[in-house]
Amino acid sequence: MQGLDLSPVGLFFEAGLVGKAVMAVLFVASLWCWVLIIEGVISVARIRRAVRTARTGGAVAKSLYTVTVAGDEEVRRRIPGETVSELRARISDAMARAARELLTRSEGGLPNLAVISSVAPFIGLFGTVWGIMSSFAAISQAQDTSLATVAPGIAESLAATAYGLAAAIPASIGYNRIGAAYARLGQEMASFVEERALALLSRPAEVARENSPRRRAETP
Repeated sequence: MQGLDLSPVGLFFEAGLVGKAVMAVLFVASLWCWVLIIEGVISVARIRRAVRTARTGGAVAKSLYTVTVAGDEEVRRRIPGETVSELRARISDAMARAARELLTRSEGGLPNLAVISSVAPFIGLFGTVWGIMSSFAAISQAQDTSLATVAPGIAESLAATAYGLAAAIPASIGYNRIGAAYARLGQEMASFVEERALALLSRPAEVARENSPRRRAETP
């Protein structure tokens, strides 16, 4: 037992082939999990900053370009007999669709976090079972139940469990926290869409005049 290295790297090198494969998969999953978390946090912060800047009268950021273009295109498109309320609804719907597509693209890593958080513990459990089986195999071969015989297999099984938890816990926390952040961001985006739709209607005065019932009645 004195020669057993209990560090994560030492346990990896002292594990068997299957144990090493399990730990390697979980280590890669853990790294991927942190990459997805960092990307999600940065994406939420960037879009939220762009939305708040646009709502306070600042310049519209590039990340919101598709949303604003969708509204501008609907303003320029004319539909005979359309009222101002119908035009406003059409602008809001077009911008809302663009906003949903934007949020869906930006939160693309969330499903992967959910997969890691749910699958990693079972992969770790497989490594745990395999390590315990290795301990029983060592007892059978050595005809000895001393701690020195079973310690390597038990250490391998516990290391696989720890690797699995190291990947699953941050993935689960990141999925829930980033998902909640995107939900709040969706509400802010909806408010921005409504405000932008009103601004597009009020900015070009001729749009309201051309779509008013009185103006249509005066048109021969």
